[in-house]
Formats: sequence, C-alpha cells, structure tokens
Amino acid sequence: MPQQPTFSLDQIQAPIAAEMEEFEYKFRQSMRTKVLLLDKIMGYIVKRKGKQIRPMFVFLTARAARPEPNTGDPLPDASFRGAALIELLHTATLVHDDVVDESNYRRGFFSINALWKNKIAVLVGDYLLSRGLLLSLENDDFDLLKIVSNAVRELSEGELLQIEKARKLDITEDVYFDIIRQKTASLIASCTAVGAASVGADKETIERARLFGEKVGIAFQIKDDLFDYGTAEIGKPVGIDIKEKKMTLPLIYALQHAGWLEKRQVIFNVKNNEGHRDRVQQVIEFVKKSGGLDYAIATMKKYRDDALDILHTFPASPSRTSLEELINYTIEREK
Repeated sequence: MPQQPTFSLDQIQAPIAAEMEEFEYKFRQSMRTKVLLLDKIMGYIVKRKGKQIRPMFVFLTARAARPEPNTGDPLPDASFRGAALIELLHTATLVHDDVVDESNYRRGFFSINALWKNKIAVLVGDYLLSRGLLLSLENDDFDLLKIVSNAVRELSEGELLQIEKARKLDITEDVYFDIIRQKTASLIASCTAVGAASVGADKETIERARLFGEKVGIAFQIKDDLFDYGTAEIGKPVGIDIKEKKMTLPLIYALQHAGWLEKRQVIFNVKNNEGHRDRVQQVIEFVKKSGGLDYAIATMKKYRDDALDILHTFPASPSRTSLEELINYTIEREK
C-alpha cells in the first residue's frame, strides 16, 4: 500500500510562497466582471479551486529553468500571466466537460451547469477562453499562447480518441499512452514549458521542461488509474472507470495476458456492468490476479524516474528540490 507523502504541499511551495500568494490575488482580480451574474459565477469558480498544482509547476519550473545569474530575482509578470492563462483555459475545458458529461459535481462542489444550467455553463466556458486569449494578446505573450493553445488542442483530440476507442474497447497499450499523453500529460507539460518560456529560457531548455512535464503527467494519470482498484477514500469511487467503460493500463495489461475465453468474459462484464456491482468486482479481481496492478505501478515508477532524470539536467536549487518532492507527491498521494 503506498505511503502518504512525508512532505506537505506547503513545504513544497516554500521557494515560491510569495508567488503563489501574489498569483491568487491577481487571478481573483482578473476574474472580475461588471456583469452581475457572470461575476457571481466567477467568484464561485475561484472559491472552489483545488490544490493549485498547475501554478506550482509553472512557478517552480520558472525558477529552476531561469538563466543564471537571475535565479533569486522576483519572477517576471509573464510567469504570472502564463499561470493565469493555463488556469483560465483549463477551467473553460472543465466547465464544458461537465456539460458534455452531464455531471453535477466537480471536486465535491456543484458544477456550473448544475447550478446555472447548460446554456449559461457553455457561455461561461467561452468567456473564460476569451479572457485567457485576450490576456496573452494584450501583453504580446505569443510564445505562451502557442504552448497553451497546443495543449488545449491535444486535450480535445485525446478526449475524442478515447470516445472513438471506447465504443469497441479495443484500446492497445500504444493507443492508451497516446490518449493520456494528450488528455492529461499535455496540460502538465504546458505548465512546465510555460514556466521556462516565461523567464526567457532558450528553445532547448523549454523543450526539456516540456518533456519533463509530460513524463510527470503520464505518471500522474497511471496513479489515477490505480485508484480504481483501491480502497482509499479518495473522492473517486472504486470501479468508476470500469463502470464508465474506460480502458485503463491495469485492465489493458491484464486483458493482453488473458486467454481468449477469459478475455471475452471480462469484456462482456465491462460492456454490460450497469446495475451489476458483482460484474465490476469480477473485473477488479481479474486485474489484481493477472498482475495488472503490479505492472501499472512499475510503469508509473519508470515515468517518474524518467522525469527525475530530465529534472536533474537543471542546476541544483530549492525549486528543483521542490519539483522532485512534487513529483513524488503526485504518485504517492491517496486522493
């Protein structure tokens, strides 16, 4: 059973504590609007913010990738705008996702569409998207906009690829990695690339930072897959991915190593599990028995180690140490 991380997010944030505080204030101000209904919704969005992992990746990478001898100086405004751009565009995609998925909750809070209906939620998503684009254009942050726009494109493609493949449940390991590289890893990769780009790092450094974020993002998603088979109270019900017919790495591995008859039975259980908790449980037991969990854990650790190898090409600094701790936090977390 994974242990809880020995370090807290507050400890990890220490080298960028001032930036995080300043960012929170600036981001809240940037969400203000004269339209009363919109202002109320923006206030609700700001209030339900999560752990702030994305801005942390932006600021820590900005400090770690900053060219010498400026490592101790305050971060430039571009770093704050980059972090805000990612938050705005990511929040827009989440608001639209909740409409598409007909989801009433997001991180324990009511979703925008649950409180204000679909039409308003779609318009709010559009508004957030336009705020992000304008923030970049008004400040000539074309390099940052290019990085984040690419991530949004990849995110959409990954989501559509998953929908296309979910119909037949014929996802191979290669397709699985294509999906999570686009759906999950592209966002973390955009955070680390934006962090490096915002402090004027060269192209090679920005690409190294991007690849580092991608490896972290893939490890993060595999950890999320593993929650489907756990017992921890994580806010994500056990077996939810199976119920939603999502092909995760432990299940893909287990099916690859199953006999024809067993494979057919498991796929039947995944496809026809509505109202049958026993079928979901049978799938979970099959994956555990087939070594799917052990394989996924080993693969997650490999991506973690690859990320650390890239990170160690940057000079040693408190920010680099915090990034190491943040990687371990993401794969040792219990929620």
